[in-house]
Amino acid sequence: MKAWVLHGVGDIRFEEVETPQPTDGEVLVAVRAAGICGSDIPRIYQTGAHVQPLIPGHEFAGQVVRTGRDVSADWQNRRVGIFPLIPCKDCVSCQKQHYELCRSYSYLGSRRNGGFAEYVTVPAWNLIALPDTVSYEQAAMMEPMAVAVHAMRSALAGDADRSKAIAVCGLGTIGMLLVLFLIEAGYTKIYVMGNKASQRSMAAAAGVPQENIFQDRNIRARDWLMAQTKGAGADVFFECVGKTETISDAFLCTAPNGMVQLVGNPASDIGLDQNTYWKILRSQLTVKGSWNSSFTHNAEDDWQYVLDRLQHGRIQPQQCITHQFVPSALEQGLLLMRDKTEAYMKVMQTGDWDK
Repeated sequence: MKAWVLHGVGDIRFEEVETPQPTDGEVLVAVRAAGICGSDIPRIYQTGAHVQPLIPGHEFAGQVVRTGRDVSADWQNRRVGIFPLIPCKDCVSCQKQHYELCRSYSYLGSRRNGGFAEYVTVPAWNLIALPDTVSYEQAAMMEPMAVAVHAMRSALAGDADRSKAIAVCGLGTIGMLLVLFLIEAGYTKIYVMGNKASQRSMAAAAGVPQENIFQDRNIRARDWLMAQTKGAGADVFFECVGKTETISDAFLCTAPNGMVQLVGNPASDIGLDQNTYWKILRSQLTVKGSWNSSFTHNAEDDWQYVLDRLQHGRIQPQQCITHQFVPSALEQGLLLMRDKTEAYMKVMQTGDWDK
C-alpha cells in the first residue's frame, strides 16, 4: 500500500509499505479522508514522533475492508469514523470510563501508525458507524469537532442560561468549530477574536454579528472585549491559543465568578504576573482545562453528540475545509501549514491513492 512515512524529523516520504493485517479485536480500514491537525506539524518537522518510522495522521475516516478475530462481522464494509486514542482500560480513569484521561494510552498517528496511509488497522472498539448522510470529509473532522464539544460541555454543561457573554479567543479549527457548536446550542452573545481576516470572515458567515468580531488591530483584543461588554467581561472565556498573552487576557477579561476554559495547546512555557494571579483570586474565577474528548459508546458522549448534529444537518464542518489534496500531494498541505504560505483552516487529504 501507499503511505506517508515519517522516518525522522523533517524526513517524511510517500512510499510503498506492507499492508497491515488486523489482529484480534482489530479491523482494517481503507482511508477515504484524513485531516492534518496543527499538532502534526511540530511532530513531523520539529520534535519527531514517539516511535519512528511512523505513519502520522489521527483525524481520519474510511471503510472497513477486513475484520480480525473476535470482531463482529457487522463491521465489514461499514463506513466509520475513528476515535484515535486507544485506552489501556485498566487505570483509574479508564475504570470510570474517562478514557480521554488514560495515562497508559496508545494513539493512532503518534504512537502507532495512523491515517496518512491507504490502509490502517484500528481496534474495533475505536470505531463509530457512520450513517450515509455523513460524508467521509465530515467524519474526518469528528475528532476536532468532539474536542470542541468537550470544551464547551466542560464549561457549560447543565447551564440553561443562553444569554451568557461568551468569548472565544483563537479561531483556528478548534476555536471555529467551538463557535459553530455554541451557535447551534443557542448561545446568542458570542464574542470572537482571531488574528486572520479569513477567520473573521468565516465567523461572520457562521452567524456571529459583525460587532461581536474583533476587527480593530489598533487596540488590544482585551480592551475591545471589555468595551463590548461595558466593562463587565465575559461570563465564560474559551482560550484556544495557548500563549501567555492570551491566557493572561482571559483572566483579565472574565467577569467575577466567571469561568476560563483553557483549550489551546501551549506553544511554550506559560507565566503569569502577580496582577493577573490576583485577578484569579479576587474575581473568584473558575479555571478549567479541557483535553481530548469523551468516547464511551454511550449516547451522551462527545462523539455521539457530534454525530447526532452531523446526521441531522445542524452542523456543517465542511465550511472549515479550506484546502484539499490528493494523497500523493499531502506534503504540499503539510508545508503550507508549516510555512503559513496561505491562509488556511482545515487542510485535508481526500481522493484516489493512485493519483
